[in-house]
Amino acid sequence: MSHSKRIWGTLDPFFEPGPVLGRKVANVKFLGALLKLDLFDEYHFFLADRRQGNALREHLQKVVPELLEDGRIALFDRRELPGCIARTPYHCFHLSDCITSQPHMARMRNKYSRAFFPVTGTIHSLSYADFGGAFLRHLWPGNTARDAIVCSSRPGQVAVENFFEWLRESYSLDVSHFPAPGLAHIPLGVESDVLTPGEPSKEHAEDGGTIRLLVFGRISHHSKMDLLPLVRALHRLFANGLDPASVELVLAGWAADEDDFIPTLKDYVANAGVCMSLRLRPTEAEKVELFRSADIFVSVADNPQETFGITLVEAGAFGLPVVASDYDGYRDIIIDGETGLLVETIGPDATPDVDVLAPVTFDNQYHLLLAQRTVVEIPALAHALRMLIESASLRRSMGDAARQRIEKHFSWPVVVRQYAALWEELWKRPVEEEPFRDIPHPQALPYGRIFGHYTSRSLSPDMVVRAGRTGEAFYRGKDFPTLYSGMSMIIDPELTKKLVFLARKPVDTGSLIRKFMEVEPTLDKNSAHYHVLWSLKHDILERDRD
Repeated sequence: MSHSKRIWGTLDPFFEPGPVLGRKVANVKFLGALLKLDLFDEYHFFLADRRQGNALREHLQKVVPELLEDGRIALFDRRELPGCIARTPYHCFHLSDCITSQPHMARMRNKYSRAFFPVTGTIHSLSYADFGGAFLRHLWPGNTARDAIVCSSRPGQVAVENFFEWLRESYSLDVSHFPAPGLAHIPLGVESDVLTPGEPSKEHAEDGGTIRLLVFGRISHHSKMDLLPLVRALHRLFANGLDPASVELVLAGWAADEDDFIPTLKDYVANAGVCMSLRLRPTEAEKVELFRSADIFVSVADNPQETFGITLVEAGAFGLPVVASDYDGYRDIIIDGETGLLVETIGPDATPDVDVLAPVTFDNQYHLLLAQRTVVEIPALAHALRMLIESASLRRSMGDAARQRIEKHFSWPVVVRQYAALWEELWKRPVEEEPFRDIPHPQALPYGRIFGHYTSRSLSPDMVVRAGRTGEAFYRGKDFPTLYSGMSMIIDPELTKKLVFLARKPVDTGSLIRKFMEVEPTLDKNSAHYHVLWSLKHDILERDRD
């Protein structure tokens, strides 16, 4: 599909202030890579409010000021979507999270766009108790071959497939009437040109040096990973003869100051004889220093909140070998025995107690219940750690292989080009557009149908109206009805004056709307109908009671 301009659109800022979490980092880095690679002529953001717009503009001014100065980035109010989609040939719309608005974006495209551009969204954490409803929204008759959910890992893709299978079984939904979007696999990435190995700064274990194990991420027993199995694995090594002074555990990442898990962890580590240093909420510069000063990266995820594992990719970019649990997207990133070592895990095949409890408890509570029955085998973990602690050559070879793998498969330019290829491929899929135009989304409320009985009557084609006193003054420029913030995207005062002219004598609304659309061909029937009702509300028109 080709147009005079290639325009990329989204409903999301891809930029969020606040605590540094994996989803936020992935989104902002994707956006930066997309804009720096600059594959499109324009980039349109349809945002929820002015605060979002101001924050994004400030961020973009730091990242790609030249695109802002050239007018190639446009920030819109989300209420402008219908009009923009109707008149703009978008190449694609991509959302930062498939959970939020992707099906409703597809519905809006179906209704207003001249050509059905691809609509895509990305998965992040998938394990929240209310996500069944979010994925149910994806099963609706308006899905087309140009709609896709982008899965950052193959295990994550299987989880989405399982969602759809479970929902269809639960609601008896026939796949032919309730299709799902397509699924594509594209990983997250890192800035491999920024995250690079440092110069060796110390001697290694065979020369009596201390081997530094780095754990980086959310520090929480109910989110991402339980660290106690790692401590037990180190204690096992010490009991089997490894010198405790030869190993330092560096724990870094995000945790709340008031979290009572940190003191408990410190006591546990001290009792096990492990030398540990703790670095909370490091800056980007401190993060780079932490990775470059480490010898081995360790991540023993046991929590279904984890879907991909961006820290493992970062570790590979820094040339670190990884010891990780054989869990979720980790096995997409690590080639066992080549770029790191994967430790086998054991988990339940059914969770009936959590299934019932999760919808009425906090996410940290049910995630803890799930994680505490997911086993990262401690003997195998200890064995993997010992292999890398005792062999500098193995660390170097695995670290070098990890760096090469990241550059080839997980650098952001490589990842963004995969998205561009996906959007091109989706365009090639044939879609017969007209049958999709008027398919409503079953979870988008038909407000008129549900609440239409609240008013005394509805605006019917045979209702006779005429210009009101305010309307006549407005037409002559002697009165100025109030147009609230946000309404200027919906109501055009100059068009309203044409309504006054057409209704200078009593006329039924059916005829009035038909004539209105004849003199203003850009109006659709719904917009014309809205202008009439707004004019009645503000005394520009009034019902003729004679």
